[in-house]
Amino acid sequence: MNKLDFFIENLQVLWEYTGFGNVEIGNVVMTIVGCIFIYLAIARHFEPMLLVPIGFGILVGNIPFPLDAGLRIGIYEEGSVLNILYSGVKQGWYPPLIFLGIGAMTDFSALIANPKMVLVGAAAQFGIFGAYMLSLALGFTPQEAGAIGIIGGADGPTAIFLSSKLAPDLMGAIAVAAYSYMALIPVFQPPVMKLLTTDKERRIRMKAPGSVSQRQKVIFPILGLLLTTWIIPSGLPLLGMLFFGNLLKESGVTRRLADTAKGPLIDIVTILLGFTVGCSTQASTFLKAESLEIFALGALSFLVATASGVLFVKFFNLFLPEGKKINPLVGNAGVSAVPDSARISQEVGLKYDPTNYLLMHAMGPNVAGVIGSAVAAGVLLAFLG
Repeated sequence: MNKLDFFIENLQVLWEYTGFGNVEIGNVVMTIVGCIFIYLAIARHFEPMLLVPIGFGILVGNIPFPLDAGLRIGIYEEGSVLNILYSGVKQGWYPPLIFLGIGAMTDFSALIANPKMVLVGAAAQFGIFGAYMLSLALGFTPQEAGAIGIIGGADGPTAIFLSSKLAPDLMGAIAVAAYSYMALIPVFQPPVMKLLTTDKERRIRMKAPGSVSQRQKVIFPILGLLLTTWIIPSGLPLLGMLFFGNLLKESGVTRRLADTAKGPLIDIVTILLGFTVGCSTQASTFLKAESLEIFALGALSFLVATASGVLFVKFFNLFLPEGKKINPLVGNAGVSAVPDSARISQEVGLKYDPTNYLLMHAMGPNVAGVIGSAVAAGVLLAFLG
């Protein structure tokens, strides 16, 4: 073999190892999707803390390379670095840690001051079970249907936790759908809220929530843990960490632990969770017809959850006297996206009455939705796991 042939042969081997030599149309499609996620996060400010890691993870997960070369760099190759990091998703480690941070940064005062708002949070979970039944009708297994339905709770960590237990093969599509719809709350919810309410209802003014004592704040996570997990023990990993984080916050004697949970810890886990979920969307496993079905069912689940919360408030108002009625615009906040859905209640309400501030009222069903989605996940896990 002369030097020229040797050189050409080496170039051919090198080409076979490059991304250009292994690219497929699916890699290109998913790369475009990843760039769209990053654009929405940076240019449109749609949940940048979630969409930047997920979007960049999509780019990393769809870099073409020869699968039979034994490079051990892919997220689905046992022993690779990405595969080890992805274990936190597959085994369900990351979501409870996220819930610990959420608990440490959540103020349940609005819910404690107005306990009936827990009913609004519960009503919004109807979207989960509605999507579950529709998924069954479309041919998904009960376990897959349960994992798909939880998207309606607008809670990414809960969706990942449940899908890792019930439908690990669908986890990538479910996780991306859940986080996508969380980011698109400003797009999805306002039209539903306006469609289902009248001008008069949007202007309902609610009394300011009563004051909540420090003792009540400390008792709440303990009582909340006992009431929820004694009924639904399968929700313990999420609910236990949520209420534990809240106790760290409210006890007044563990500020350093609370600050760590709601700061560095949740930031690190969010980076790892979002990035590895994005990496899991390899075109060969993600671009399937069932992924499109999951996105459609997830959108429907989210819309139904929003509508259920609004309609429940309207129904509830039939039994409340004048002066104590609830503004239906806070019904959308029954989904678990804290505080984004509560902020939407405020923004839509201010358009009709610039002096009517609904944020604190909406925070009640919003934090109830966090608990409700975890309870719903526990119910599904108990029956389908």
